[in-house]
Amino acid sequence: MRCEVEDTSFFYETRGAGRPIVMLPGRPSDHRIMEQFMEPLFTNRSDWLRIYPDLPGTGKTAASDRLTTYDQLLDLLLAFIDALLPDQHYVLAGYSAGGYLAQGIVARRAASLDGLLLCAPGMKADESQARRPPQTTIVENQEVLDALDPDFVPLVKDLVVVQSRAVTDALIDVLSGPDEEAPDMAFNQRLDKAAPASFETNGIEKVVSFPTLLLTARQDHLCGYRDAFDLLETFDRATFAVLDRAGHFLGFEQANLAHALMGEWLDRVEEYVARRSGSSR
Repeated sequence: MRCEVEDTSFFYETRGAGRPIVMLPGRPSDHRIMEQFMEPLFTNRSDWLRIYPDLPGTGKTAASDRLTTYDQLLDLLLAFIDALLPDQHYVLAGYSAGGYLAQGIVARRAASLDGLLLCAPGMKADESQARRPPQTTIVENQEVLDALDPDFVPLVKDLVVVQSRAVTDALIDVLSGPDEEAPDMAFNQRLDKAAPASFETNGIEKVVSFPTLLLTARQDHLCGYRDAFDLLETFDRATFAVLDRAGHFLGFEQANLAHALMGEWLDRVEEYVARRSGSSR
């Protein structure tokens, strides 16, 4: 599906119907990483409209040359959400760089949100300022590495903490695709050099009271977990979890535990929405 917003044609996919939840992937990955990570949660859960966009510069959403800052990207993303969900409450889930942008949405539109999931969230525009653990591998598996396309071996060695066939297959599936859907590296490099977004500099001014899950990984050497812990002062209904035996792709390496925590979070969101709806009548 397509949504035309200013000079950008957003590609997105939807699943189900009902209460909207917007899923923001990291970069340079596209919507498929969130789809594979989140869809198992809704197998036996009805009345949810899942919205999976490709962010600019990823998948099937091209990035405009004018986009050079995170604040510009956030403005565009908010316009996309407003076009799809005008004057509606919604739930937000952000992974990695999508988690960074999700914090900006909270800073600007907290009153529109009924819940928030930040999974392995980016916390610093300048990654050198992040508090991150060293890269490590918990489970090495040479047999799995030998079966991979040689081009993927360095990627797996760098990113995967648990080198199982299931984890590597899932990673390769969401990071590979047709050449025409390859990430716009020039755009992503521009963002790598961008100054911190205003919400990172100024913070989220008000305490937020909707159900929140801050899901991080002990061995995540890309985004870490220490910086996300600081958000507990902002979200007074937050669960904070640090999963061992997992890195940046914790949704694959600790799928059962991650899904258990996310399922409990969705239960809290449904309870919160029911109470809010009841009090508004």
